[in-house]
Amino acid sequence: MKTAFWKADWFFGLVIAIVLFGFAKMSGVIPSLERWAYDLGVKMTSKQPSDKVAVIAIDDVSIQNIGRWPWPREVQAKLIEQLAAAKAKVIGNTVFFFEPQQDAGLVYVQKMLAIYDKAYPGDANQEIVPGVGAFAAATPAATGGPGGAIGQIGAILKEASINLNGDIRLALSVRKAGNVLVPMAFQAVDYVPPQGKPDAALPEYITKNTIGGFTNAGGSFTYGMDALVPIEQIGAYVAGVGFLNSTLDADGAIRYEPLVIDYYGQQYPSLALLIAAKNLNLTSKDVKVAIGQNVTVGGKTIRTDDAGQMYTYFYKDRDNRSAFPVDSFFDVYTGKIPASKYADKIVLIGATAAGIGAAQTTPISANMNPVLTLAHSVSSILQEHFFVAPTWGVWATLLAYLLVALYIILLLPRLKAGMGFAITGALLIALFGAHLGLMTGAGLWIQLMLPIVLLVIGHGLLTTKRFLVTEKGKEKADTEGAESNRMLGMAFQQQGQLDMAFDKFRKCPFDEQLGENMYSLALDFERRRQFNKAESVFAFIYKNDPKFKDVADRMARNKQLGETIILGGGSRGGAASTMMLAGGTGGAGATVATAKPQLGRYEVEKELGKGAMGVVYLGKDPKISRVVAIKTMMLSNEFEGEELVEAKERFFREAETAGRLTHPNIVTIYDAGEEHDLAFIAMEFLKGKDLVDNTKLPNLLPVPVVLSIVERVADALGYAHSLGVVHRDIKPANIMYEPVGDVPKVTDFGIARVTDSSKTKTGMVLGTPSYMSPEQLAGRKIDGRSDLFSLGVTLYQMLCGKLPFTGESMTQLMFAIANAPHVNIKEINSGLPDWIVVIVDKALAKDFEKRYQTGAEFAQAIREARKANNL
Repeated sequence: MKTAFWKADWFFGLVIAIVLFGFAKMSGVIPSLERWAYDLGVKMTSKQPSDKVAVIAIDDVSIQNIGRWPWPREVQAKLIEQLAAAKAKVIGNTVFFFEPQQDAGLVYVQKMLAIYDKAYPGDANQEIVPGVGAFAAATPAATGGPGGAIGQIGAILKEASINLNGDIRLALSVRKAGNVLVPMAFQAVDYVPPQGKPDAALPEYITKNTIGGFTNAGGSFTYGMDALVPIEQIGAYVAGVGFLNSTLDADGAIRYEPLVIDYYGQQYPSLALLIAAKNLNLTSKDVKVAIGQNVTVGGKTIRTDDAGQMYTYFYKDRDNRSAFPVDSFFDVYTGKIPASKYADKIVLIGATAAGIGAAQTTPISANMNPVLTLAHSVSSILQEHFFVAPTWGVWATLLAYLLVALYIILLLPRLKAGMGFAITGALLIALFGAHLGLMTGAGLWIQLMLPIVLLVIGHGLLTTKRFLVTEKGKEKADTEGAESNRMLGMAFQQQGQLDMAFDKFRKCPFDEQLGENMYSLALDFERRRQFNKAESVFAFIYKNDPKFKDVADRMARNKQLGETIILGGGSRGGAASTMMLAGGTGGAGATVATAKPQLGRYEVEKELGKGAMGVVYLGKDPKISRVVAIKTMMLSNEFEGEELVEAKERFFREAETAGRLTHPNIVTIYDAGEEHDLAFIAMEFLKGKDLVDNTKLPNLLPVPVVLSIVERVADALGYAHSLGVVHRDIKPANIMYEPVGDVPKVTDFGIARVTDSSKTKTGMVLGTPSYMSPEQLAGRKIDGRSDLFSLGVTLYQMLCGKLPFTGESMTQLMFAIANAPHVNIKEINSGLPDWIVVIVDKALAKDFEKRYQTGAEFAQAIREARKANNL
């Protein structure tokens, strides 16, 4: 009977995709995740800020020394004069000058001056700043006023009216500097144009700052209302006025800023954009806008979103220092820091002291002062560093969401749990990696958190549903089939398939009857002297019933037996990788005999070492008293089924081939056999050791000895190749050397061939990649020239102590062997003669046609070179 479609996994996945999409539209959770991912991408990028931007901070130290804020404007006038004299390129003052400064003393001076002017009307004013009289008088004669003390009093009053008027002083300073830019602000900013007209037109000194023009590229302006502008006394004399509005994201952070705002049909640039233009010796009229696409100024193109907003690049602090140099206002004001430091710089003046202005949250800081935010914006524009949210990004997000939904609906329900987890993990890494890669590599922000959330939630809910429905059902079926499993276990035990019997018994609920069955099975393992497996069965019984018969004692005794007379057969450990070969007696109450364990007819004396596929033992043939080395391979740990049968056939075929090799520099093979799935080879026992230690400093052998060894190994390989036998795994570990008799011998002929047709069950790639030839890595058919390349790598390493090819990962290493040239050996060991370099380079040629073609040719090249150089 078919399952109703609303119960099917695919329908469940479809519901998840639809519900999540609707939830994302109504909730702020997904946008919040998008902002988090955006901030992470910003933090992972690393670019250098413009070295032309510097900040002078109105900090706590300055407040403590100069006085409470706000300061008299002549303080800022003095600093501007200092910077102008030092030839600062642009001065951006972020202080708002929305109201005139009324000094208490000035008010009284102006009242007295009004009385004086009324009494002596013939004394004319010379108005140099709109709205404020600035008098040129120094003496009564100069002004035409009365002489004597009265005239001097009038002159002093007129002079005081100028010197005490901070607005005039600041106006004169900015006019003289000619490069000071100040901010204006809009009290309201929206993406919808305001209705009607403003209450009053903006003054001419503001309207002259409109941009040069715009075209519509499919976007819409950000709109401003209720403009707050600098007072005329100052605004009329600055080099430009740009708006300084912070556009907050939904979480209150600043990630972007509008570069241009439309105010009732007039378009004004931001202060950051105006500063960048001024630095390029341009004005607001040189700013062009393609709304919805970009803003250009002086050849620089700033990509924007649909509302003309730039996603600002925020530069990370380095070595606990701000990305931009920040100096105290007081230090510059008093000359402690010379103003000459700011020659040809963009100087931004702004507050950083506590209580002055509001700190801002940005992707890299939760507490950034507005003047520093402005510094980041100016540098972003000047260096064209910014992030872009492309118009097609929404389609990319929808496409990614659709693909993930199809995976959840159509593919995931058909996958097994492990495979599904692996593919979901790969997709998760790919999506998140694409987000970070696009941001750090291309500056593109594509919102991929929605498909990522669908992937995670969809996989979690679907697998949970499958577990609750399918796995629980399976557990129920296993319980119902417990008796069948027990009967199958007993049948397997009678047939001698003890491992399969144990597997069936473990699927049954434990009771006294099952305990009896498993106790009998453990005794059968004991009789076969497979003590590790017997211990495992007794341990299973003990876990479920610690007081069952004498399982505790038997478990301990089998553990002891396993550790004393069991030979290791595999590399993975555990019961499956060990097997008793000889030395014990059967029966439940038998004691362990002291006879030596055996492999075939060979007595095992001791372990000599362990390799990738098995253990090497010292053995003895009791019939002829010959000492041998016995190399074991637990093929059943790496293969199963038909692959195991094929591997065994290949093992004995290769052992037979290697056994026919008779050469003074090749280890002699005496015998090969099999004992309980443990394959072994009995070979000539050598008193020396392999050359691994002689490939590292300070254990390198003398150069003549190295050349002599490699020469004879090349001869041995040439002999083997002539008989059609390729070693496939030449490396220092497979070359034995006995220094007293000066005898090198090649070992392990044919072992690599046993498993080279497929990857082992543990995922291990046999052979050593560092020594493999390019054609061997590529999986092409190889011949003896591949062994000669590996011998060349060995020669290189024994001469200088380093490998010719390296990499941080297996992939990088394999790429280097296949494509990269090896490091000239003389760069590592400068004492080597050039003729050795020639031999090494030819042996390591990536094209096998350019290498030595035979081992004899390789050996002859070394022999002739040694003779010619008396080595």
